[in-house]
Amino acid sequence: MHKQDIQLVRITSDDVELLLRLSRQTFSETFSPVNTPENMQHYLDTSLTTEQLRKEINHPDSLFYFAMRAGSAVGYLKVNFGTAQTELQDPGGMEIERIYVLKEFHGEKIGQLLFNKAMEIAREQKVDYIWLGVWEKNVKALGFYEKNGFVRFGTHAFKLGKDEQTDLMMKLTIKEDV
Repeated sequence: MHKQDIQLVRITSDDVELLLRLSRQTFSETFSPVNTPENMQHYLDTSLTTEQLRKEINHPDSLFYFAMRAGSAVGYLKVNFGTAQTELQDPGGMEIERIYVLKEFHGEKIGQLLFNKAMEIAREQKVDYIWLGVWEKNVKALGFYEKNGFVRFGTHAFKLGKDEQTDLMMKLTIKEDV
């Protein structure tokens, strides 16, 4: 499959059930092998619900996009500005809160397409930098963001059920095109 076979489509509140299924599946595929079933279930039941996702989709400072292939959602992106940012809430910054791709499509550069969309949005919004948090044990994601120019600048706690985990905070300065 080629990158050009992927379409990026803006997610609306009409898409909440599809987003729910995709987000729960991708989160589970990514983190279930290294977390307890109880902690995973707690996170899914509290953070990835229809109500929570509808609230996030409808937030005026958040944008979601599906990566679609042959009519099926295979990944998604969530970015936040202003008050939607989970931590820094700097008007000059944009947060990439989520880039997830179904496991069966890993290696097909879909994550890179979603990241490129985030870069396009950052430039359109004229932000100074993009920031994000990545679990310190998610070596694959850390490598992806470092390859794309992000540098570490701190840590923060992420609660997965009863387990307090450490996310590495990463930042990418957006340079003006000269």
